[in-house]
Amino acid sequence: MAMRLDQLARDLASSELIGDPGTDIASLAFDNRKVAPGALFFCVKGLASDGHDFAPAAVEAGAAALLCERKLDIEVPQVIVGDSRAAMAPVAATFNGDPTSEMKLAGITGTNGKTTTAFLLRDILEEGGIPSGLLGTVKQIVGGEEKEVERTTPEAIDLQASFRRMVDAGDEACVMEVSSHAMVMHRADAIDFDLAIFTNLTQDHLDFHTDMEDYFQAKRLLFATGPEASVVNLDDEYGQRLAAEFDCLTYSAEGSAADYSAVDVSFDVSGASFTVQSEYGDLSIRTALPGAFNVANALAALAGAIALGVDPDEAVAGLSGAGRVPGRFEPIDEGQSFAVLVDYAHTPDSVENVMRAARELTWGQLIAVVGAGGDRDRAKRPLMGRAGAELSDLTVITSDNPRSEDPAQIIEDILAGIEDRESVIVEPDRDAAIGLAIREAGPGDTVVIAGKGHEQGQEFENGRKIPFDDREVARRHLGELAGKLS
Repeated sequence: MAMRLDQLARDLASSELIGDPGTDIASLAFDNRKVAPGALFFCVKGLASDGHDFAPAAVEAGAAALLCERKLDIEVPQVIVGDSRAAMAPVAATFNGDPTSEMKLAGITGTNGKTTTAFLLRDILEEGGIPSGLLGTVKQIVGGEEKEVERTTPEAIDLQASFRRMVDAGDEACVMEVSSHAMVMHRADAIDFDLAIFTNLTQDHLDFHTDMEDYFQAKRLLFATGPEASVVNLDDEYGQRLAAEFDCLTYSAEGSAADYSAVDVSFDVSGASFTVQSEYGDLSIRTALPGAFNVANALAALAGAIALGVDPDEAVAGLSGAGRVPGRFEPIDEGQSFAVLVDYAHTPDSVENVMRAARELTWGQLIAVVGAGGDRDRAKRPLMGRAGAELSDLTVITSDNPRSEDPAQIIEDILAGIEDRESVIVEPDRDAAIGLAIREAGPGDTVVIAGKGHEQGQEFENGRKIPFDDREVARRHLGELAGKLS
């Protein structure tokens, strides 16, 4: 597949094309290490480097043209624009034939619940006879084929190529998580959203956003794109703001008056049961996901599926048949007499939600393993520590993904939010911390391992990453415990 350079540049505002407009472009790239012969190379300014500096290497690797913010002294055609990053999405959409115009596209944004809501919505669509792709934190599914992901929302070039593959493979819809970073950095531009869902907004990413209002405005951008339908959480103050500004369907897991309102909610170890009051009458729901926060996620998925055209009864059946989400309140059962739950909770609000949900299922003591990532929002660390300590009977503070930071300093930041440390144990080694928590547990207890969920590696300085999966580590310690007991 190839397109003329002037065809790719035609929709870019205030652009200037220097050189042969008929230059054939065979591919797109923003990383000079991934340039193939005939590529259009985007000179994108990053936080640590400037793509303009890599243009000579890109041309040497075979780039046929450059898209840049200033004319470079290189003898290849160049498209000059005001913002190279912002140009990536429309060019990539054009190059791939505008694939999102050929499918139903659902975007889910919010601090917590995006992944679970995305999995549930995709399951409902598939059950309703709509083949659907998935793009999110845990994995991507294209034409039924699963692949690992590096970030919640890929860069625009990769994103549009994935949409094209979905359409070509027969997918009629795609459910994608949309991060605030993606909106601000134009990754999600040039997408024809049919549905936008807002789950909630709580403190996170304040290392990237200036404050909570800036964070909210980034999320709001998804709804400002003008999707055909919007679904928002009316239990969240920021969701209320969106509902007041845009024409939205609303949901409430707390029984408040909304388009979809959950009442008569009950939980057990196998999931949740509740009734949804809606314009379609009372809908009886049974899901495999316990916890009040998962009731909210289920409502969002149900409302979204119906908005996309799924019959309400089929949507209920699809939701009831949906499975668990990897690393989200995931039980680890090796025959032990106590419960072990692994969850991705890495914000104050998500730690609190998971602990409260676990408490409802626990008649013994509740044990928490809590850490926080390095090179990320430091202000949330003491709040995470407080949530873990106040809502558990025993808290083990440990390392998460320290990245370039000193794990000991991260732990000190977490401990700063805990006033009563009598029932707090510090164990910097995450493997040892998980083992300690499991050895402390007895019949009827629950161990919550928070922070990494589905992740299969632990990140250290200079990008070093070692294999690490909380679920597998827990299974190993449970196996060792069973051997000793036997």
